[in-house]
Amino acid sequence: MTLAATLAARIAAEGPLRLDAWMAACNAAYYGGEDPLGRDFTTAPEISQMFGEMIGAWVGDLWLRAGKPVFHLVELGPGHGTLMADGLRLLGRLPGITEAMQLHLVETSMPLRSIQRSRLTGWPASWHEHVDGLPDDRPLIIIANEFFDALPVRQRRQGRELFVDHQDGLFMPVWQDSPGADAEWSEAGMAIAGALAARIATQGGAMLVIDYGHAGPATKTAPDTLQAVRRGERVSPFLHPGEHDLTAHVDFAALAQAAASQGLAVHGPAAQGAFLGALGIAARAEALKAGKSAADAGAITAALLRLTAPQQMGAIFQAMAMVARGWPAPAGFAMGGA
Repeated sequence: MTLAATLAARIAAEGPLRLDAWMAACNAAYYGGEDPLGRDFTTAPEISQMFGEMIGAWVGDLWLRAGKPVFHLVELGPGHGTLMADGLRLLGRLPGITEAMQLHLVETSMPLRSIQRSRLTGWPASWHEHVDGLPDDRPLIIIANEFFDALPVRQRRQGRELFVDHQDGLFMPVWQDSPGADAEWSEAGMAIAGALAARIATQGGAMLVIDYGHAGPATKTAPDTLQAVRRGERVSPFLHPGEHDLTAHVDFAALAQAAASQGLAVHGPAAQGAFLGALGIAARAEALKAGKSAADAGAITAALLRLTAPQQMGAIFQAMAMVARGWPAPAGFAMGGA
């Protein structure tokens, strides 16, 4: 039975699905099927090796200043494993870190796990279905790049909440009475953020979140950030379930609150362009261009601009770090934390 048929039968039996249930079912099918990366959208690590290298530098710098602890390096939703492969290439140059580190990847998609294994050949790794499977015996340094945006959201407007119905062979949005303020929020995202913040508070370490989003919750002027993308074009979130990527902007203020409630220091959010700039991405671009042809050097410059320019990914994408008490302030942010 196709996902559309399954969802139609579920709606017929239970009534309209709340938006987060719809989004969870659609994205589970989407990421569990044919590899979508590079087909429907491109993430920052696929644009240039520089992105993963900067994240690797961030991890290495934090590890050194924390006193070179034994730790678990974790990535949530690693995609093709490109970010981690690029980061590990740099981290491998630090004496002692290979012996101090165990690699963990949280990934539900079997096709993507296969690609990750191929990309990370030579680096022993453990895969997990959920964050609650991560070990609890040592500090965690967690990377979450474009992870929280794919988690299910709920929406409420003018005392009504968004559901998905099935009528005359079509899925369509419907609104049902639900008292409360206008909002778009992710219960799944906050549950994961809270669980990881509690782990970091107990075990030590840090989490770096990079995603497109805003510093506060969606408001009455912009309560709907849900979007669907197929082959680079926006499409209706309610057509062809499981065949396109459903995402919503990340509420960084809510993530910060989850972290602060566990006593973690919060750094950021900072615009991705500023964050990468502070880590030295411009200097890395110049080093990569040395000895290259004009065409290759131009491609490196174009990638740098795509990652950092405000009119491209540099402003809408934000970076935020959550750090355990007693750990150093992470690189890439202005001094101080929330």
